[in-house]
Amino acid sequence: MIYADNAATTRMSSAALRAMQDCMAEQWGNPSSLYGLGQRAKEALEHARARIAACIGASAGEIIFTSGGSEADNQALYSAARLGARKNKRHILSTAFEHHAVLHTLDKLKQEGFHIELLPVGERGTVTAQQVAEAIREDTALVSVMYANNEIGSILPISEIGAVCRERGVLFHTDAVQAAGHLPIDVSTQNIDLLSLSAHKFHGPKGTGALYARKGVALTSLIAGGAQERGRRAGTENVPAAVGMAAALEEACAHMAEHTPKIAALRDKLIAGLSEIPHAALNGDPVHRLPGNVSFCFEGVEGESLLLLLDDRGICASSGSACTSGSLDPSHVLLAIGRPHETAHGSLRLSLCGENTEADVDAILKAVPEVVAYLRNMSPLWKDKASGKKAFVL
Repeated sequence: MIYADNAATTRMSSAALRAMQDCMAEQWGNPSSLYGLGQRAKEALEHARARIAACIGASAGEIIFTSGGSEADNQALYSAARLGARKNKRHILSTAFEHHAVLHTLDKLKQEGFHIELLPVGERGTVTAQQVAEAIREDTALVSVMYANNEIGSILPISEIGAVCRERGVLFHTDAVQAAGHLPIDVSTQNIDLLSLSAHKFHGPKGTGALYARKGVALTSLIAGGAQERGRRAGTENVPAAVGMAAALEEACAHMAEHTPKIAALRDKLIAGLSEIPHAALNGDPVHRLPGNVSFCFEGVEGESLLLLLDDRGICASSGSACTSGSLDPSHVLLAIGRPHETAHGSLRLSLCGENTEADVDAILKAVPEVVAYLRNMSPLWKDKASGKKAFVL
């Protein structure tokens, strides 16, 4: 099997597994309990919090554990909206290709009377700090711009946007789920007020994540109950998952300089090879993109059929986001960068990690052109285009 869907989830690292197993065996008490067993669990939890904070340039008290990136996004947006409403600021600025955890939360806030403005991202899938600066208003409560896009891999100018927001006195949130462990992050120098993390995107456990909230930014709790996480998230903490997340993120950050050039070289080889397929187009910024992300549209091909045939050949990939794989609608990300509905349906995302090899890439480059050709030969629409009855789009 060739696993090339690391943007959907990653295999847990040995370091994370060992850390979790040791924690479950030794620090299994309730961290809210006052006796020794509980306090040892509390110490493990706080140590994990401090280790995660260190990886992103934060302090331990600024990290709140969550169930993942979606919850972190929800809490960040709701918190900023509540803070803004108290000052009669109800304008929220974001982008058209955010993850649905952000977009659907913004839809709910719109129903509550907030004015939501989504910036266009252009054909390369990015926004500029100037766009943000020109769109900020006197009543802007929050700017939320993802660090890197989960489908097409574009990396956004977070430092520049953060500087604009800090200068204008507007809270800045970034969904860094795809970036953490793969790109350097420093919330202090980048002027980030709120940041979302998800452990399973960097070889940690599923079902756990974190929200960074700069000191002084008050959070609204989404869950009523006990006083865990300093009153900002009720419920007994998942100590083993937090410990596994810390181990995975530390390891990913420690090896980032070593792994990134290797992964990027494999990515570039894939892009070069797939670009030779006629009527195919790379999605996303060709330069400023995640080291492991390859996203293409192939005209005359249905993405679902492409994935199933690649699976038959032992290749695990995706068509757009795994979070929306059950939907028949074309990707909102691909529509946002200007892909027509027809070609947006024929997308393929390959996402690599440090475990992938050159042999994996060679196998993918052999399989994808063959599968695309096979599907096109079956398509009446492709035959019309090949004969000149209909025009090609790509």
